[in-house]
Amino acid sequence: MLDTLIVPLFVTTDLPPDADLAGFGRLLAESARTLGGEGAGYDAVLSGKVFWLDRPVAPGQHPPAVSESRFAGLLGHVTVPGAGHTSRQVVADVRRAVGAAVTGHYGDVGVLPAVFAIRDSDVRERTPDDALPVDPLPVDAVPVDALLTAHR
Repeated sequence: MLDTLIVPLFVTTDLPPDADLAGFGRLLAESARTLGGEGAGYDAVLSGKVFWLDRPVAPGQHPPAVSESRFAGLLGHVTVPGAGHTSRQVVADVRRAVGAAVTGHYGDVGVLPAVFAIRDSDVRERTPDDALPVDPLPVDAVPVDALLTAHR
């Protein structure tokens, strides 16, 4: 029997105002494909839904400036096949991978993404209806950046 660890996650970060939400979701899924250190890495699959967490605008209050960063989130799951993984270590590895990917893609947005293990019921109950699905990438999928580089 194959052991699999499934960890429900909440990922949040600031993004530049012109960031594409679907692209952010793809970046997260791609960044979590291989977790852990070099040589000791392990496969993972991140799936879920991404959405904007824009600040509420009270009556009489000005909307956010066009140049203001936007807060984005993902509610979903990271799945790790095989035995010997702990939720704590997987979340720490996702945090490192997502932080590096967001910084590498968007530059310094002022704060590293936050990655939290949450309850599975929170994923189901708190995901907004208009959230965009993040399709999980198979472990053997070619990264988008590699495809773009190959066609230049």
